[in-house]
Amino acid sequence: MDLIQLLIFALSLYTVSFFFAKSLFFSSGNKKRMAPMAPGAWPLFGHLSFFKSSKPTHVTFGDMVEVLGPVFMMKLGSYNVLIISSQEVAKECFTVHDKVIDRIDLTASKILGYDGSFLTFSCCGPYWKEMRKIATWELFSTTTIDKFKDSREREVDMTFRDLYMRWEQEGGAKTGVLVDMKREFQDLLANISLMMIVGKRYFGASPNCEAGEARRCGKLIQEFFNYFGLYLLSDVMPSLGWSEWKVKRDMNRTAKELDQVVEAWVEEHKKRRDDIPSCEKNYLDLLIEIFENREIPGTIHDAHTTTKAICLETLRLYPPLPLTAYRYVMEDFDITHGNFHVPAGTQVLVNEWKVQRDPNFWFEPELFKPERFLTSEKVDNVKGMGMLFPFGLGRRSCPAIPLGMRMVHYVLARFLHTFDLAAPFSQDVDMTESNGFVNLKATPLLVLINPRLPKSLYHVDCKV
Repeated sequence: MDLIQLLIFALSLYTVSFFFAKSLFFSSGNKKRMAPMAPGAWPLFGHLSFFKSSKPTHVTFGDMVEVLGPVFMMKLGSYNVLIISSQEVAKECFTVHDKVIDRIDLTASKILGYDGSFLTFSCCGPYWKEMRKIATWELFSTTTIDKFKDSREREVDMTFRDLYMRWEQEGGAKTGVLVDMKREFQDLLANISLMMIVGKRYFGASPNCEAGEARRCGKLIQEFFNYFGLYLLSDVMPSLGWSEWKVKRDMNRTAKELDQVVEAWVEEHKKRRDDIPSCEKNYLDLLIEIFENREIPGTIHDAHTTTKAICLETLRLYPPLPLTAYRYVMEDFDITHGNFHVPAGTQVLVNEWKVQRDPNFWFEPELFKPERFLTSEKVDNVKGMGMLFPFGLGRRSCPAIPLGMRMVHYVLARFLHTFDLAAPFSQDVDMTESNGFVNLKATPLLVLINPRLPKSLYHVDCKV
């Protein structure tokens, strides 16, 4: 009995000594340094409460940088999420390590995006590469974008004509007519996009279809974008996804109705092409032709330059997607800047809002100073790897950068040329941001407008 006890004691002592020596001589030298975990995580839910607060999430994350540094980890339900607020780290992740980072499989993209087949949400592979090639070289090439120039100009003409008529109906008030330009610009950009894609105008005062169709389709399109802006438990805690059955039911309803609308568009365009071969083409016509013929596998600064600079400075201070490049890490990698290890399975999120206000890169970053972009090198720097990345990062950045920038530049320049503007009661514009994936202005953009051009220039042919 004493011998057995002695053997057990010796074995226990050996085991303890072995693990102590291993931790002392081996583990400490090979242990990977992880980014610091943010405090305040709840059991099971992690830091989900940060996304539900009244304060915009990207601002909250920006404040945490002062304590945790520009790279830190958060617990989002079942997943660890790496929050990046450093330009160097973001650039390294989406250049050096871009091949091991892929899109997150979101619930909205599964239900509303044909099981993740949209270019924006599909995984890297033959299908995505072919779709990206079509988008870059055929849909959003400079030549193709220029073909729709007249369509974009016509929509701007109609919107500003309607604003002029509203001013005229108010008796041509010298003090101006109060309008909500947030709503006007949203409707205008939606109509520009729809006219280029399918030749439909659903928003605003002058739809080119029956009022019932415009209301129904406009409502479906708005619901589509609203669903992509939701924070869902299904995306961070799949085991609790069943609790969102009502939202998913509504998503499926919207997806089904939108699918019927798109099918009707396709049939209408095919019939029109057969009946009138020389008719004006839009993006849907181009796509029909492409897919019928291709198998898809699974420094003096002019006004134009100044307008560009204003747009870039706005995108710097108020990026449309303040938390961008939401990705999934497929293989382990190490970040040189900061010497952090990122294990496979981690999710990555870049706080673009904080990066673009970093005082290490921007002089007086909180001030609106468009002149900082008044150089030929900076004014076109929105490709996703430079000082700004409002269109995403790396190979998954948006291929429609030329179209997006042209639309914004043109609409802003035309608006400033067409009307004299004033703020109601000479108040400063409220720039409060909303909370969510999409950084919308929280309040209406109320502006007093007065026409500054001859009346004849506001006439627009309404036949189209």
